[in-house]
Amino acid sequence: MDDRTGASRRQILAGAVAATALAFPMINGGLYQAHAASPRRYSRRVTDLVKESLIIDMLGPLTLDFRPEVYAEPVSEKWAADFRASGITAFHNSIGIGGPDAKAQTLQWLLAWTGFVARNPHLFQGVGLGADLDRAKADGRMAVIMGLQNSDHFDTVEDVKTFYQLGQRVSQLTYNSQNRIGSGCTDRIDGGLSDYGVAIVAEMNKIGMLVDVSHCGDKTTLDAIAMASGPIAITHSNCRALNNHPRTKTDEAIKALGAKGGVMGITGVRNFLTAQEPTTIINLVDQVDHVAKLIGIDKVGIGSDADLYGYDDMEPASYAKLKAAYKGSYAFRDKIDTDGFDDPLKIYNLVEEMARRNYSDANIRAVLGGNFRRLLGATWK
Repeated sequence: MDDRTGASRRQILAGAVAATALAFPMINGGLYQAHAASPRRYSRRVTDLVKESLIIDMLGPLTLDFRPEVYAEPVSEKWAADFRASGITAFHNSIGIGGPDAKAQTLQWLLAWTGFVARNPHLFQGVGLGADLDRAKADGRMAVIMGLQNSDHFDTVEDVKTFYQLGQRVSQLTYNSQNRIGSGCTDRIDGGLSDYGVAIVAEMNKIGMLVDVSHCGDKTTLDAIAMASGPIAITHSNCRALNNHPRTKTDEAIKALGAKGGVMGITGVRNFLTAQEPTTIINLVDQVDHVAKLIGIDKVGIGSDADLYGYDDMEPASYAKLKAAYKGSYAFRDKIDTDGFDDPLKIYNLVEEMARRNYSDANIRAVLGGNFRRLLGATWK
């Protein structure tokens, strides 16, 4: 993998990239390093929780560097060490692909990244069934769930089964804009699910592909939840009650999701969390608190919406291009990542803040991955 960040956090975290396995040597004061070369110290409780939990990033692309060289070349030792040091068990590897050639692009993307996983079996494991997540944890590998953040590639209802057979396990119905299925969150008018969208949701439920409504408009979100007869999720979003942003979800939608047994993943994207500064991991856990109070701790998870390093470490030209690709309503600020949730040790920082708020060990494990694992187990049997 290309070292895209230059003199950045990745160099500051040189210890993290040098590690080859999690270990927890004790340091003076009862604090422990995340791993043998880590520059940071955490309580024994935090390090044990990360080590022992099945941790699923409900939306975590393996990388934000989409050059062909990245998926074509072997994983570097540095990159592999960061994956292992992160403590994350599984990544929902997903991007948004839309437009008239969405089907061809999606086929190419699935081929590229399933091939990448298969060529690096020392580090990754593909996911077809819920039990694959447990197997990856036991084997010390990272499970990779293949998904899409749009469903434009479903030219026909029958395509749902075709793409499931090719390995896709999650599909977001719409990205930010209208497609044949429904409306996106930045559309001026939201007409809800179309007739075709209703048929796609029904087929996804039938086949066992998880329905994701993260980027859907408000009415489309509610329609999809109402129509769903099987598991449904908001894999990566935040709460409108805490931040009035088009990519956040209303309390009405969150409650409807909870009533259907769904799970909502909280993101670490700065402008989705709050419109004020500073924006830190405290704001992220505020979102966890809000969902837990609305629908229960058993229905909230984490969907970072970023790779291990975050957006702010992207190559400058790619970073500028990414920001320019979204409507003004996205309200990007100077930084996209949230302080404390922007590098390979972000899960440790998350657990530390949840522990500070007196979350029990069982509830922390549930948020880290237990809740989403339960949902996936009901979907992929």
